[in-house]
Amino acid sequence: MRPCAQRSVDFLNQRLVVRRALQRQKGVGLTLVEPKTNRSRRTVYFPIGTCEALGEHRRVQIENRLEVPEWLDENFVFCRYNGLPLEPANVTKSFHRTLEKAGLKRIRVHDLRHTAASLQLARGENPKVVQEMLGHSTIAVTMDIYSHVTPALHQAAAAKMQALFAEG
Repeated sequence: MRPCAQRSVDFLNQRLVVRRALQRQKGVGLTLVEPKTNRSRRTVYFPIGTCEALGEHRRVQIENRLEVPEWLDENFVFCRYNGLPLEPANVTKSFHRTLEKAGLKRIRVHDLRHTAASLQLARGENPKVVQEMLGHSTIAVTMDIYSHVTPALHQAAAAKMQALFAEG
């Protein structure tokens, strides 16, 4: 049995182990492939609220799959009604409709990744941790992409240095 997406979610330790990527291949369609790089194979920890939401989603999914005789057990975390992977274009359309209903600016799904990284860096998260979370090959790649966040990091460092002087 090949590794699959659902088994990559570790509810006990609140983490996702990235083992495979979904990719469209010409003449084949959507298929699971090895991640692009060794750094792409990584563990991403998530907050308890995310763990709870994923657990509830999993419970509902198990109930639903019992009602669908043609369920194809690929164990995707998010899938179509019959267990097959979601079509990326449909995910994008649904995401854009949700943004519109909420009165928010239209962005790409991938921009959520950038937002998460930017917010973490702006809140002082260690850039090495953000690099590993994103699966970037080097910290330089992360910092080049997120250099717009570094002024806040520099200001925070200056404030910490001032605090050191005040202590002395």
